[in-house]
Amino acid sequence: MSKTATPPPLPEPGEGKRGEDGHFGYLLRQAANAHRTRVDQALGDLQITHPQFSVMTMLDAYPGHSNADLARLALLTPQTMSVIVANLLKSGIVERRAHEVHGRIQHLALTDHGGQLLIEAKKRVYALEDVMLADVPPEARATIKSWLTKVAKGSDPASG
Repeated sequence: MSKTATPPPLPEPGEGKRGEDGHFGYLLRQAANAHRTRVDQALGDLQITHPQFSVMTMLDAYPGHSNADLARLALLTPQTMSVIVANLLKSGIVERRAHEVHGRIQHLALTDHGGQLLIEAKKRVYALEDVMLADVPPEARATIKSWLTKVAKGSDPASG
């Protein structure tokens, strides 16, 4: 009978490959997951999730666009978007409205309740971001935003 050595414990966030020794892609994903968890917790009593908040934010910022467009903006699959829209419709946060010119075409819009809910949700999410960036000077925040934008656009972040 052979003895198998017990593997070492898994590292906590911030340790080993989950810390400064880790790969950027993994660290970005780890940070995004931690942020999503915090947002879900902050919005829990409002009965909305981080993906729902993203859809509401994009719908508010870019009204009149299709569900497919909103899914791309909110970084969701069309299937996930359909489920989220159904839940938002059922809860009275969004509604379908006839297109101003083409009456048979319908688009989504926030209801008054949805608009008020979004205002409160944004306060909470922005407060989380303030805490997250408390130790980051304003000029570094601009640099980080610029770098993240370049990464998302697929351009070379090293190019000016």
